[in-house]
Amino acid sequence: MQFLKRRARLGLRRSFNSLLPALLITVCAVGAYFFSERVLGHHGPLFAATSAIIALGFSRDPRLRRVLEVGLGCTIGIVLGDALLHWLGSGIWQAALVVFLSVMLARFLDSGAIFTTQLALQSLLVVLLPVPVGGPFTRSIDAVVGGCFALAATLLVPRDPRREPKDDLKIMLGELATVLRECASALSYNDATTAWHALVRARNLQPRIDSMRQGLRSSVEIARLSPLYRRHFDEVDGLARLMERVDYAMRSSRILARRLTSVINNAALSDAGTLHLAEVMSEAAAAVDELASALAHDPSGAGKASLSHARDSLADIATRLHPANLEITRMEGEALVLLFRTLMVDILETAKMDPAEARDLLPKL
Repeated sequence: MQFLKRRARLGLRRSFNSLLPALLITVCAVGAYFFSERVLGHHGPLFAATSAIIALGFSRDPRLRRVLEVGLGCTIGIVLGDALLHWLGSGIWQAALVVFLSVMLARFLDSGAIFTTQLALQSLLVVLLPVPVGGPFTRSIDAVVGGCFALAATLLVPRDPRREPKDDLKIMLGELATVLRECASALSYNDATTAWHALVRARNLQPRIDSMRQGLRSSVEIARLSPLYRRHFDEVDGLARLMERVDYAMRSSRILARRLTSVINNAALSDAGTLHLAEVMSEAAAAVDELASALAHDPSGAGKASLSHARDSLADIATRLHPANLEITRMEGEALVLLFRTLMVDILETAKMDPAEARDLLPKL
């Protein structure tokens, strides 16, 4: 019973979140069909509606590249099917030949799996379905109409390209803060297993970061081309650069956690050094949490003040990162501090500090 309730709750949430995309798909599909039927005079322009539906689909990020890829795949597939149908006629062997040639052509044109699938599927349907009134090439025109409707909808009625990148930044910086907090805990309790858990957490986040960066590239495309959001292009482009810095910071945290495991196992830190290093890592985690909250809000007003405060906190930590200040003397411990310094520079750049200024904050070795 609990399983069914949970599934129903998740289903309702998905349905609610899909309300606007579903409405957009409906309008585009019916609009493309209506345009081909009433304006162009095509009889039963099914491919106009299906091309619009397939091109729009459902995805987490702004879909400009996907719409272009799928729309072109549908259109080229239908054109290829129409051409072969015109030259060879219809039948089973013709269908087999069309599918084979469609797949080979798709792989030649693009490496995308979606592009290949749509091109092969549409060309196959063209060969198997009866020839429409008006000749076979009317379906090619219908596919173009459906793709144009989907493209227009993507450019004119997109999601705000700033919303999801900000949410992504907040999530990733929160995860980075957790990694730092686990590293501090590992030092405090002299527990190499906790440091290893931090390393595993940081490693597991890489696919999510790669996916988020791909989504950000789509957001930049939308902000550049959409009339509604072109004024936000600089902000979205800045978010893409910040996510790149977060990626670097997460990679640095993996190296730090891996080295920390070795340092704890080899007892390379004194009690005082352990205490000081755990303290600065814990402070850095708190500052990164504040940075995550600041970047998720409007860049002016309270968000700007919060960002400034987080940057000041991080800068203060950076000025203390010298092995002597932390009472660390052994070479392995000093190497750990050097890795932490690299991570702090990445985090300061995420906090919109100039790279040279961030490096200058670190004490001279």
